[in-house]
Amino acid sequence: MSSAKGASKKPVGAPSALHRGHNPFLDSVNAYFDKAAAVLDHPTGLLDQIRVCNSVYYMQFPVRIKGNIQVVQAWRAEHSHHKLPCKGGIRYAESVDQEEVQALAALMTYKCAVVDVPFGGGKGGIKINPKNYSAEELERVTRRYTVELIKKNFIGPSVDVPAPDYGTGAREMAWIADTYQAFAKDEINALACVTGKPVGQGGVRGRTAATGRGLFFAVREAVNDPSLMKKLKMTTGLSGKRIIVQGFGNVGYHAAKFLSEGGATITGIIEFNGAIVNPKGLDVEALYAYRAAKGTFQGFTGGKFVKEGNSVLELECDILVPAALESQIHKGNAKNIKARIIAEGANGPVTAEAEEILLKKGILVMPDMFVNAGGVVVSYFEWLKNISHVRFGRMDKRFEEGSNTRLVDTVEKLTGKSLSPSERTMIARGADEEDLVNSGLEDTMISSYHTIMEVFNKNLKVKDMRTAAFVSSIDKIAQSYLSLGIFP
Repeated sequence: MSSAKGASKKPVGAPSALHRGHNPFLDSVNAYFDKAAAVLDHPTGLLDQIRVCNSVYYMQFPVRIKGNIQVVQAWRAEHSHHKLPCKGGIRYAESVDQEEVQALAALMTYKCAVVDVPFGGGKGGIKINPKNYSAEELERVTRRYTVELIKKNFIGPSVDVPAPDYGTGAREMAWIADTYQAFAKDEINALACVTGKPVGQGGVRGRTAATGRGLFFAVREAVNDPSLMKKLKMTTGLSGKRIIVQGFGNVGYHAAKFLSEGGATITGIIEFNGAIVNPKGLDVEALYAYRAAKGTFQGFTGGKFVKEGNSVLELECDILVPAALESQIHKGNAKNIKARIIAEGANGPVTAEAEEILLKKGILVMPDMFVNAGGVVVSYFEWLKNISHVRFGRMDKRFEEGSNTRLVDTVEKLTGKSLSPSERTMIARGADEEDLVNSGLEDTMISSYHTIMEVFNKNLKVKDMRTAAFVSSIDKIAQSYLSLGIFP
């Protein structure tokens, strides 16, 4: 790690009063930062700059809802400007507050750095329950929020690029893009103001499944790591691993789907209104279709329904994937967790207090800032697509396919053997956009895993994977600031 001569060091666990939060989630993020910062040899002032949230915009605006005027509260936080644009989702939830948004923005900064995505961290939130509003009302709220961001320069392809989060999706991102374009008439890169858009509106193929797919790549790399599995006294590979997933939305569903296809056995899935359990394995696709039709797991014949869903977190399994909301594993239930590995699909599902309990039990916690980074990785690809104005694969797919076909023809001629039509098609086809996006995501998750584990295995002061990820991330950000000449 880089060092700075004569740097004064901040005592471990003693953040300045400026940094103390009141939100448990923000406190956890800051506690993780302090733990990692104590391992690094950077100036205190530089660490303070990395840690603090640079800008927060709090707004209240009126929207006509059901014939009445409702004043809506909303935020946008830009945690770090060491690289631009800032990047981070927008969530719609009644629980949203400023410190939650700041915590999520900070996580985005560290997440982008750990997977080498050149963005600063940002996050937005609107304090509403989207279930209480019609599509037309949500559109009004979304467009008005976007206008507020435009007025204060908190959105733009080179400034701050939102994305979907809890309670939002491609529809809301399309509204944001359209509103921004209306104001930025001469901005040729206007579509790059937001990611997670529908493919027809400048989105990228593979974005919807990206976070769950990235989680799958992260878990697969961990269970294929012989030294790690030996340490955890587990067999290598996904085959036969029993997995419980909390949350069956976009992230949880795709994580369960890909892990199941990779050979794991999904023994439990938890939702807010109950859970479903089957020690022999759940049919993920059948369950997803059933819940989409019924709105509940109750009555599904492929498993046992459990009304108190979160109790399933404490069942026997090899890997637990909390992919719902923050603070789901806390000091009250951490002692009862029996998984050998926890892979954080959500942001902050394990509190700092709970993590200390889990680590003492020998449980590996794979941190959110790495495990669920697939979304921002593919958002980066979408942003690149929007500013390059060309679909991935468009320039070279047919050329690659032609080259592969000629190679197959040559091999057949030299060997005197012929491939079947299906074999020829499989070998000769050129990569399309989704192939390239998934390939880029896989490479990013694999290389990031090994970067984190190098810190974990070689730095004697680092005792857990989250601290290793933070050390790697903070050091990269510090190097950026030092290279800029801000801290000579």
